Amino acid sequence: MKVNGRTVLITGASYGIGAALARATARAGGQVLLLARTSEALEQVAAEVRAGGGQAHVYPVDLADPAAVERVVQLVEAEVGAPDILINNAGIGRWLFLEETDPAEAQAMMAVPYFAAFYVTRAFLPAMLRRRSGQIVNINSPASLVAWPGATAYTAARWALRGFTEALHADLRGTGLRVTAVIPGKVSSTYFTHNPGTEARAPWIAKLLGTITPEQAAAEILRGIERDQRQIVLPGRYRLLYMVHRIWPGLVRWLAAATGVRRPA
Repeated sequence: MKVNGRTVLITGASYGIGAALARATARAGGQVLLLARTSEALEQVAAEVRAGGGQAHVYPVDLADPAAVERVVQLVEAEVGAPDILINNAGIGRWLFLEETDPAEAQAMMAVPYFAAFYVTRAFLPAMLRRRSGQIVNINSPASLVAWPGATAYTAARWALRGFTEALHADLRGTGLRVTAVIPGKVSSTYFTHNPGTEARAPWIAKLLGTITPEQAAAEILRGIERDQRQIVLPGRYRLLYMVHRIWPGLVRWLAAATGVRRPA
């Protein structure tokens, strides 16, 4: 789906990939709707978009709260209408072994990204189905395909989002709506700043595959959206890893485990 002239809603739009997507989408001619909890950060991103001549609307919301999501969706539909492209980008979570993970933190990791994507998509879906057009984009993680040590609850939440994405493919067949999964590798965003200690737990095989900037990720995601790709893997080096995983999954699982962090003594 072409971005130019479209309304594009982005969750988790205050930092990292979400903010870069907002700027790139506006440059491509899209109107952006920005959702996240932190209104000050959202306003900063919106100001950058407007300074470049783009259109941006800010909607602060706790995406883990279904009632709050329903209220903000009603406001968006009243002010702008249902988005043409819905990008579920919001996600949180530290990489921890199971015994290190507090139950409340595990629930928060499941709430965002999985339940946030569920709530937002469910709320907008009736209007998108009536229109019989639109694209739903779920931004996930390599953990949705391959597990590594020391990221138990994070991995479970990402597998939940992967299952949700696959189920949407089945549900929306023949409706005119498209669903896209995005699997970025390591991105030099504020994620690692907001989740201290996480970067040190990345398997070294992932480090060998390199790091991209949020701006590089945003450019590849928009290119994939415009090509109606079912899955966008970035950077390109990761595609080889996933091809090997399809053919020989045991090898990739072994590499992820063997090159990952060791359990603390």
